[in-house]
Amino acid sequence: MNKEKRTLLLAAPRGFCAGVDRAIQIVERALEKYGAPVYVRHEIVHNRFVVENLEKKGAVFVDELKDIPKDVPVIFSAHGVAKSVPTEAENRKMFYIDATCPLVSKVHREAERHERDNNEIILIGHRGHPEVIGTMGQLAEGQITLVETAEEARAFTPNQPGKGLAYLTQTTLSVDETREIVGILKERFPAIESPRKEDICYATTNRQAAVKILAERCEGLLVIGAPNSSNSMRLVEVAERSGCAEVAMVQRASDIPWERFKNIGTIGITAGASAPETLVEEVVDAFSRRYDVSVEEIVTNQEQVVFKMPKILEREGAA
Repeated sequence: MNKEKRTLLLAAPRGFCAGVDRAIQIVERALEKYGAPVYVRHEIVHNRFVVENLEKKGAVFVDELKDIPKDVPVIFSAHGVAKSVPTEAENRKMFYIDATCPLVSKVHREAERHERDNNEIILIGHRGHPEVIGTMGQLAEGQITLVETAEEARAFTPNQPGKGLAYLTQTTLSVDETREIVGILKERFPAIESPRKEDICYATTNRQAAVKILAERCEGLLVIGAPNSSNSMRLVEVAERSGCAEVAMVQRASDIPWERFKNIGTIGITAGASAPETLVEEVVDAFSRRYDVSVEEIVTNQEQVVFKMPKILEREGAA
């Protein structure tokens, strides 16, 4: 029996970014150096497959420091933490390693600089996201105002009109939506200070740009990622706004909504920045079992970013 033909277009870049790769390596190297268990405060990245694999190796994921014994290493997730978290760890005499993505740490330092410069700060981001909680927690409560939507940007009123005004952004936002919000703020407050270098990270920008190109060439698109992953959710939204008729998020191949895609001949596939390549391969294999598949990679950018490991985990002889 002849199989129906399907064309799979793979976005490139896709999947792990440098910050996620570094965070996972931090947990793995800590396990090598100190042995199991190593505790991690919150999910190291937003992907259950990654978390479960690390659990098998001896990582233990908890919500709060009070859930961790004092004599084991603790790692802070890639999303960053409020300043109160390392302070609490020090008060509890815990040994901790910070796996915060360096691009998130950059936003934290910007917040501190604006405070020193006596600027009132707006943070563009999603309420309740760990990265937003961590960034707002770099300063005293009330020092940063969160703006989530264009409507909130239009309604924003400075708390201290005599001060300068500056904005920061979460690193994993929709590029287009953020541009709209920034445009509103700049129109209302022409002197507002922008980040010295774009806060939305290179990986978020590149993956969204790749999805836009993919959406022009396919009728259906799968985003491999997690519903609590901001960058993955933004890829779904970008695909939908780009006019792709059928868009679905799947955490892995077992989630593929076959009925929705049964009449679609060309299907795009991408993966959020916290989704490993093995899950992409799993999805391609699932299609190959059902259909006569041809696979084409659509390369829109090359990524060569690598972040250094914390000094305490650098291997002997490493650069």
